[in-house]
Amino acid sequence: MLLSRLTLFSLLLALASCGTYARNGQFNATSEASLLKPTSQTYQDLTHLPDPKGQLVASVYSFRDMTGQYKASPNSNISTAVTQGASSMLMQALKDSGWFIVVEREGFQHLLTERKISRALKQNEYPELLPSNIIFEGGIIAYDSNVQTGGEGVKYLGIGGSEQYRVDQVTVSLRVVDVRSGRILDTVETTKTVLSYQYDINAFKYVSFKNLLQSEVGVSVNEPIQLCAQEAIHSAVVHIVARGVKQNLWSLARAEDIQTPVMQRYLGDQDVAISQGTDAKESLIIQ
Repeated sequence: MLLSRLTLFSLLLALASCGTYARNGQFNATSEASLLKPTSQTYQDLTHLPDPKGQLVASVYSFRDMTGQYKASPNSNISTAVTQGASSMLMQALKDSGWFIVVEREGFQHLLTERKISRALKQNEYPELLPSNIIFEGGIIAYDSNVQTGGEGVKYLGIGGSEQYRVDQVTVSLRVVDVRSGRILDTVETTKTVLSYQYDINAFKYVSFKNLLQSEVGVSVNEPIQLCAQEAIHSAVVHIVARGVKQNLWSLARAEDIQTPVMQRYLGDQDVAISQGTDAKESLIIQ
């Protein structure tokens, strides 16, 4: 009898905790208003880069999903595993960094059409379009599932619980191309893990001769894949900027800013010498 009471008490306690979890709005996806996307530490690094000596005009023609991966679903194979909006993510990241003037190229035909319409109606005289100094190319090149899996659990007399986790990984490749020569100035690859985990408590026990108690409660959390891909893109942009400073492809407004925590974190602990005598013909900076 005492064991039966303990069983019921444990089950009620688990249900009560899940009920509290639901009442706090964490289970109910419809209870929250639309919010701005959460920001990560990588995004903070992106927006707190030191000021450039001059901004570069940059364009993105295509930055797409190259993985060919689809979501693991038994009933459907039409949903892709990663976002199809990586180009928009990259353009926003370049703009937010403060280092680049981003010009429209992905929807370039739409831009030309509107300019032609305006010119035909003689409404406005538009200035010439801004040419790019550099082009950003690349894409999401890999999505690896079940890179690591594991868990633990315990059960005693039909009552127990378990914890399981799974780690996936998304990889982004980003390269920057000099428009004047077509030379690839630099290429970086960044990865971001995608974490999923699940907790559950279950009971399967006879509380009396003919009465069977069977119950199960649990919760699972899946890290949004598009946010992970976006964070990998942010990291790639910061690395491109930092490595470009190191290689004298572009310059900081103040040379001493190379010692800022953000730059040092992405450049590592190596000493970086900033050349003060860069040939103006080779400089990509717009003064």
